[in-house]
Amino acid sequence: MHLRMQDVLPVVISVIIILAVALLEKYSKLFASITATMPLTIVLAIWIVYSANDGNKLVMDTFNLNLLIGLLPTALFVVAAWLSIRAGIKLMPTIGIGYVIWGISSWILILIRRSLGMV
Repeated sequence: MHLRMQDVLPVVISVIIILAVALLEKYSKLFASITATMPLTIVLAIWIVYSANDGNKLVMDTFNLNLLIGLLPTALFVVAAWLSIRAGIKLMPTIGIGYVIWGISSWILILIRRSLGMV
């Protein structure tokens, strides 16, 4: 099995960012949250799809539109987590609630896109 730099580098960058969040959290919650919400996985996903498809414009256009649409359920996950924490709910149930909201909203988006012929 031959590993290429374009296959390994996204994983290395991800680990570095996770470590940065862990270190920054001790000094500044603001900078830790900014680092945690930077579009890291989006960039890595774009890179991987671009490389796998030789930069095909149609593939990239469709993929990036799907990324944009996928941000809504992610935003709803964060809102649900924030409201759960504010309500005094513990960490694991908060994460569970966030994922339930994310899953339901993702499914609703899929159904809407199917009904509009976008899938």
